[in-house]
Amino acid sequence: MDAMYPRVAGLDIHKKLIVACRIIPGAGAQAQREVRSFGATTAAIEDLGDWLAEGDVTHVAMEATSVYWKPIFNLLEDRFALVLANAQHIKGVPGRKTDVKDSEWIADLLRHGLIKGSFVPDRAQRELRELSRYRTSLVRERASVANRIQKTLEGPISNSVTWLPMCWGSPAGRYWKIWWRVSPIRRSSPGMLAVR
Repeated sequence: MDAMYPRVAGLDIHKKLIVACRIIPGAGAQAQREVRSFGATTAAIEDLGDWLAEGDVTHVAMEATSVYWKPIFNLLEDRFALVLANAQHIKGVPGRKTDVKDSEWIADLLRHGLIKGSFVPDRAQRELRELSRYRTSLVRERASVANRIQKTLEGPISNSVTWLPMCWGSPAGRYWKIWWRVSPIRRSSPGMLAVR
């Protein structure tokens, strides 16, 4: 089978290790394969990019492994044509599995054009998604804390306070001041600042 891309690389990504297989044209019709391991730090990923550029690699494929692919993609996307592949679509042949074999298998599949890349939005869209997800988690955390506070406050004063459900809306400050004035906590804690 003819190679669609003559200069490719396959990456097998782990939390602290990246195994890269670079395939470039060699003497005659034989392709030259070289495998190296790199760390997962920013400096190591930049070294990986330099090593790939030395071989004039044009296309790089990697598995979408957890979130470990993200820093590699972010650092290399301006230098190479990157293909992020679904791990289910590029499973190797059954047998003994090693990181070197995986990276070679990924590189071979890419070389012959047999990997369909997953959709990866542009950098601005990815950053917006990350911020949106982070904001969503903060809102959920805030609601959880508010519910815990309300549950704690309802325990000792559940019969005498009817305004607790409203404490998280706009009049919250006024209600908290009223609660603080009548609170037994304030009388028993003279070192705490009074709310005015």
